[in-house]
Amino acid sequence: SFSKTQAEIVLRDFFTNNPVKGFDVIHKGEKNGSQYCIGTLNTKNGSFRTTIYMKQRKDVLVLQELRFENR
Repeated sequence: SFSKTQAEIVLRDFFTNNPVKGFDVIHKGEKNGSQYCIGTLNTKNGSFRTTIYMKQRKDVLVLQELRFENR
């Protein structure tokens, strides 16, 4: 878990070190008002299983969790 500022720095470093080549969706769905997507992020340095969790807050969908797992 990171603060918003820390998360921005971590994500910027991740994407700087792992330039994106593509993203393949494996599965997506909705549960209890939240949405999720599981896929494979293909980068210059390899592939990462990626999980994205989003939650509805009022009338806006916000990112709750973004997870990268080395494959």
